Amino acid sequence: MSPVPSVIVFDVNETLSDMRPMAARFTDIGAPDHLARLWFTLLRDGFALTAAGAQRPFADLGVDALHSVLNGVDLDRDLDAAVDHVMRGFGELSLHADVAEGIPALHRSGRRLVTLTNGATQVAERLFAEAGIRDEFEAQLSVEDAGAWKPARAAYEYAAQRCDTELADMLLVAVHPWDIDGAARAGMATAWISRSAVPYPRCFAVPSLTATSLPELAGQLT
Repeated sequence: MSPVPSVIVFDVNETLSDMRPMAARFTDIGAPDHLARLWFTLLRDGFALTAAGAQRPFADLGVDALHSVLNGVDLDRDLDAAVDHVMRGFGELSLHADVAEGIPALHRSGRRLVTLTNGATQVAERLFAEAGIRDEFEAQLSVEDAGAWKPARAAYEYAAQRCDTELADMLLVAVHPWDIDGAARAGMATAWISRSAVPYPRCFAVPSLTATSLPELAGQLT
């Protein structure tokens, strides 16, 4: 890891945004809440398309995945209305409690902050504006403009190009081990935010840093 990475790149979904309320969106429509976790495996479809040299927006894959996981479920409304209700939940998510404190602390360390999401930048823009931390970030980046989803190397290279820096001078912050692994293989330093008791998979590249919150990470970088 570069001793002092000048750019910190944040994943958004689950890393900064708290997606736990999405489970209630499923119970709202009469579906079991455990389908929320199954539904988020839509990421697999994004990875598969990238591996095949194709790409579709996160929202399109989200709708397709909902039609799959809700198929045959006894819902309290028609399927299209149920899918719309769940998808609108993204517009009502909030940040994890530690983010509003941690992001300014990391910015005060003198580093440039950007996001790189597999979703749309509008989600991050709303979240940060509502939390009053939008100006802490230099840019909001999406793989929709990179031509490849993370963890493909091209996604991280896109972020480096946009920031006019080298991959080796960037630190990726994420809760997803697959994202940490992809960034590490691309040549970035990495910081895994461990928000649960689930251990880090041994088959992936070991993160440069591990913290349970962003303020804890800021303390490690000062």
